[in-house]
Amino acid sequence: MKLSKLLENVEVTKKINYENLSVNSICCDSREIFEKCLFFAVKGNNLDGNDYIETAIKRGANVIISEKQSTFNVCQIIVKDVRVAMAKIAYNFYKPKGERVKVIGIVGTNGKTTTTFIIKNVLECAGHKTGVIGTLGAFYDKAVVAPELTTPDSISFFETLKNMADKGVEYAVVELSAHAITQNRVGDLVFEALVFTNCTQDHLDYYKTFSSYEQTKMSVFNDKRCRFAVVNADDETGRKIILNSQAKVFSYGLDNPCDVFAVNLKSTVKGNDFYINLFDNIEKVNYKTPGKFNVYNCLASATVLAVLGIDAKTIAKGISSVKCVPGRLEHVENYNGAEIFIDYAHTPDGLENLLKSLKEITENKLFLVFGCGGNRDKTKRPIMGEIAGKYADFTVITTDNPRFEEAYQIISEIEIGIRKSCYSYITIQNRSMAIGYALTKLSKGDTLVIAGKGAEEYQDVLGVKVKFSDKEEVKDIIAKLNLSGELI
Repeated sequence: MKLSKLLENVEVTKKINYENLSVNSICCDSREIFEKCLFFAVKGNNLDGNDYIETAIKRGANVIISEKQSTFNVCQIIVKDVRVAMAKIAYNFYKPKGERVKVIGIVGTNGKTTTTFIIKNVLECAGHKTGVIGTLGAFYDKAVVAPELTTPDSISFFETLKNMADKGVEYAVVELSAHAITQNRVGDLVFEALVFTNCTQDHLDYYKTFSSYEQTKMSVFNDKRCRFAVVNADDETGRKIILNSQAKVFSYGLDNPCDVFAVNLKSTVKGNDFYINLFDNIEKVNYKTPGKFNVYNCLASATVLAVLGIDAKTIAKGISSVKCVPGRLEHVENYNGAEIFIDYAHTPDGLENLLKSLKEITENKLFLVFGCGGNRDKTKRPIMGEIAGKYADFTVITTDNPRFEEAYQIISEIEIGIRKSCYSYITIQNRSMAIGYALTKLSKGDTLVIAGKGAEEYQDVLGVKVKFSDKEEVKDIIAKLNLSGELI
């Protein structure tokens, strides 16, 4: 593609050694450069793409997009914001096919992944080929792309939409993170629909204040970014969107007046049974994963699907047929008469909703294993500790993804909070040993939930992703206990 076509709608401040060159590929990683590649010199938290311009040129880059001029004798396009330019250029590069896919975006602190999978399942039940882009990766046709970020960088994002279009995908259901909005990873894409799940404390290491984080999420809910919006009326931020958004808004909830709601809710460890009132069409739903918060995910999904024209019976049937979303209150085993779940809850609100829901349906004692991630919002650690002590009968505090922090320091900050509500806890730094200890304490009627990592298959330690799966650890430890009666 010619450079002039790629630069359409891009705000350029200066052109150096400009020629209307042919560009075969676009890239922001110098290790992936090929001949006639356009290279974006993106500055990140740890690396500066400007330091890799020489490497990119040696590998075949013929155009450099940057915020500052370099001394290299190559075509350079200087822009005010390289991330904004990257999103626009990626859109221009891939849009001839990618724009044929209708994109549904899911915005919120919690519930994004589950909501994407429910919507995908129902759309496929209705005969629509559907893909997903999110925390667990990208899924479409028979392709599975490993996850990197909740919302990929703009090049990967628009390339994936193009690949989906090549496979005949009609809808892409996308998790749209706050970071993705701030960093403009989806450019000026107009969504078929935007869904708002909730907004609670998270990522304050990045946004500094809750208000800044909240405003970021709210910023996309306007008539220039989506054909219509679906919003949680029971969430405070959601009500602000409903009152102030210029987009066409449809609401859902359980406690406030709204367009779509549930009645006669019955929750057990086996799931949720309820009747959904879907714009005055009433259908029975059996969602096979427990937790009141999952009812909200079902309602959010049902609302957007109904507005897209899917009939109520198909929606109810599709939701009821969802088997399990990996790592989202996923039932792993029954051991010694106790039910064992893994979950991704890693925010105060997520953990509280998780524990409250399980507490209500647990026959005997509720056990919790959890930690907090390193190099992330530190203020939530004591808050989550206090929540754990309030709802769990016994907690094992352990590591999550310590990254570049000392694990014992993270654990000690969680302890500050848990001591405010109880002393029924223990700290075990090794996550495998923590899980094993909790399993040996279980009796009939108990529930154990291992929170924070969900379906992740690694622990991030000092920049190295060490293979680790909560699910596999549970299975391996139970196998040892069943074999010998004790941990080896």
